[in-house]
This record gives sequence, C-alpha cells and structure tokens, in this order.
Amino acid sequence: MPLDSQTPSSERIPRWQLWALCGALVWLYAPVLSHLVGQWSHDPNYSHGFFVPAFSLYLLWQDRARLNSLPPQPSWAGLLILALAIAVLMAGVLGAELFLSRSSFLIAIGGLVVLLYGWNHLRATMFPWLFLLLMIPIPTIVFNQITFPLQLLASKAAAVTLPLFGVPVLREGNVIQLPAMALEVAEACSGIRSLMSLATLAVIYGYLLEPRKLVRVALALASVPIAVVANSLRIVGTGLLVQYWDPEKAEGFFHAFSGWLIFVVSLGLLFLLHRGLQTVWPKGESR
Repeated sequence: MPLDSQTPSSERIPRWQLWALCGALVWLYAPVLSHLVGQWSHDPNYSHGFFVPAFSLYLLWQDRARLNSLPPQPSWAGLLILALAIAVLMAGVLGAELFLSRSSFLIAIGGLVVLLYGWNHLRATMFPWLFLLLMIPIPTIVFNQITFPLQLLASKAAAVTLPLFGVPVLREGNVIQLPAMALEVAEACSGIRSLMSLATLAVIYGYLLEPRKLVRVALALASVPIAVVANSLRIVGTGLLVQYWDPEKAEGFFHAFSGWLIFVVSLGLLFLLHRGLQTVWPKGESR
C-alpha cells in the first residue's frame, strides 16, 4: 500500500503491535534519556533541560482544541522516519556522539506522530516538537570550535572597559593582567555553556510575553550577544573587585557566583531589549 495512505492506523495496525512498538522505543532510548536527565541534574549549565519538555507539553495542552479538531490521517511514512531515527541512534552510539543519539529520539517522536496521526498533526505541533531540541546539550565539536573565540571576545570587551574605571590592563590572549593578579577567561567564562539556557529562556520569554513572531525571533537570536555581554560584565565586575577590594575574595566570587549572576544579568538585558523593541515597534503596528 502507498506510504501516504490515510486509512486510520488503528484499522491497519493491531493495538498490541502499537504498544509493542512504543515499548521497543522506550527500551531503546532508556539509556540515552537516563544519561540526558543525569546531565541535567549534575550540570547547572543544562539544568534548564527539565523545563523544555514541560513547556512543550504546556504548548500542546494550550493548543489541544485545535489539535483535536484536526482529522487523523495516519501515514505509513512514519515507519520510514522511525527507521531513520534508529539509524541515527546507532550512528550516535557507535560514534560515541551523544548529540546524535539524543536527537534521534526527537526524530522517533516525529515518526510516531506521522504513523499514528499524520503529517497534518506533525505540522500543527512543529514548534513544541522543535523546541525539544533545546533540551539537548550542544555537540562537542561545536562547543570546541566556538569556545575559544568567545573567550577572546569576552576578554577583549573586558580589557576595553576596565581602563574606563581606572584599572590598568594588559591582555594576552584570554588572560587579563591586572596590577594585583591575572584573570584567565576560561571556558566557563566564555558564555558557550550558558548559551543554550539563555536561548531557552529567550524563546519562553518571547512566547509568553510577546505576540509578534518577528519580535520573538529577534529575542531568541539576541540570546547570543546577550551571553557575550553578560560574561563581559561579569569579568569587568571581577576586575573592579580585584583592583579596589580583595583579589582573593574577588577570585572566589568570580568562580562561585558565575552561573546565577550571568542568568540574572542576561534576564535583565533581555527585558531591556524587549522594552526597547516595544518602544520602536508598538504592538498596534502591523506584524
């Protein structure tokens, strides 16, 4: 039969086979999901992962009336998508690439939706489905390629700003030489580790507080420069504490309070950006 047949799947696939398929997927992905949840629990940079599936479920619940009104049009093409998901899972496991194996779970979800409900339901749930990508930590290869440039960018920004406050600075790469001590802008200070959290926050913030799609996209894209600015401000603040207070206490502050301080500053910058966009582009104007 053609793959795009719209005969209800319940008439073509026995219920026990559907349950067996779901059970097999749970068995396949249990180790992957367990490791992912463990990373959320132990790595504060990815603790936002717990909120991503919760927010996706909220979006589905909020849109439940429209989804229920859509006619089910199950398609056998969902089996091909499931096969692709399993192939990606195998590639991820054999290649020890966590991002691939975790992303394959989202492909599997899409395949199940197409198999049981059809392409129309997948299109209707596209945003909450794609939003799940934000619960997956960025690939290691991407992390390694952009971390050092971000370290240099944050170092340069701090080296330009600190002299404005009377702090003499000599920058050597990602190391800022101050009169009292040297500050090294390490990987944790580059902003890359918090970028996913900031992007997630920006998407949720835009969805809940801004009805215009273009403004939502602008807020989400702004999470990248906001992460750089927030890290630069933290380095500047630490340099000021080193110069005018206590170097040892400042260094402890630099490491101990990095996570929450970046997030608070980033939230403030995101709010200010949103208010600025509302000023130059009032809601009453065309979207």
